[in-house]
Amino acid sequence: MNPAQPRIVTLKASSQHRKLRQRLHLAPTIAARRFTFPVRNPLGWYTLQQHCLTWFEVIGYTVLLQSDIDGVRHPVQRYSNSEVILRDRLLKALQRINPTIPLSAIAKTISELTAKNNCLLIENNRRCHKLLTDGINITYPKDGQIVNDQLWLLDSSNLHNNDWLVIHPCTVIEGNYTHNLDVVVFINGIPLAVIVWTEPNNQKATLKQVYQRLQNYKQQIPTLFTYNACVVIACGSQARVGTLTSDWQEFLPWRTIDGEDFPATGETELEIVIQGIFDKRRFLELVKHFIVFEQKQANLNKKLLRHPFCTRPNRFCCD
Repeated sequence: MNPAQPRIVTLKASSQHRKLRQRLHLAPTIAARRFTFPVRNPLGWYTLQQHCLTWFEVIGYTVLLQSDIDGVRHPVQRYSNSEVILRDRLLKALQRINPTIPLSAIAKTISELTAKNNCLLIENNRRCHKLLTDGINITYPKDGQIVNDQLWLLDSSNLHNNDWLVIHPCTVIEGNYTHNLDVVVFINGIPLAVIVWTEPNNQKATLKQVYQRLQNYKQQIPTLFTYNACVVIACGSQARVGTLTSDWQEFLPWRTIDGEDFPATGETELEIVIQGIFDKRRFLELVKHFIVFEQKQANLNKKLLRHPFCTRPNRFCCD
């Protein structure tokens, strides 16, 4: 990664999502009720899922369906549903981000990154978060000497060096459990975010029930969440954001897309979450600067600094 490379200014998201709303014909009257939105959404569960994926496409993500992956239309080099890291995508991304580091050293680092660890989920998550933010210290032989170097998993200076992928749904197998995650967000082949939705046939579902589904996922397929930065629970157009250790009360809405238009006008909570958090530059900034781990006696808690922020050249805007 070249630290001298100029930062890429994030395009104003509000102008993009206005165009998107016109494309999807979303009525303002629906968005006006976003903070008291009924569970039985008039748009329909499948329509909302389509809109969710389209919003990801608009902000520059590649969106793949599980059926496309299984049918080899869009191979992602995921060799089994028990693998949660897309190794080939990670390898190619790390070669772009770290062009001076030998391929053998990168491959060794990936093997170490994906190795099983018997620690608690939150402890593994803190370890992986540190690798995401601080890089990985590595050594490798070169010209008869041992070289000490640093390998980066993410490139916040050149967004194009990163691989941005969304898979819907994403099947994960661990032990005796198989789950189809609604949306998994992969950056450089690493699953950094998960969106959990209500079950499509449950017309009386609530956000609290979605939260309980998330707890089951964490217990039954914990490997997927080892690398997780944040989780989103959604019910209709309602959406809440939290972390692995967030209690139900700590899952809260995200109030603004770009930190400038506040409160957002004409968007649902789900739109605000996707375009506000997962904008490429803002998401990397969130991972690197807006997540903290707090040790309270025997408990380790992960906190998301959820004050609205926007992307400016070399400057944060926090409220």
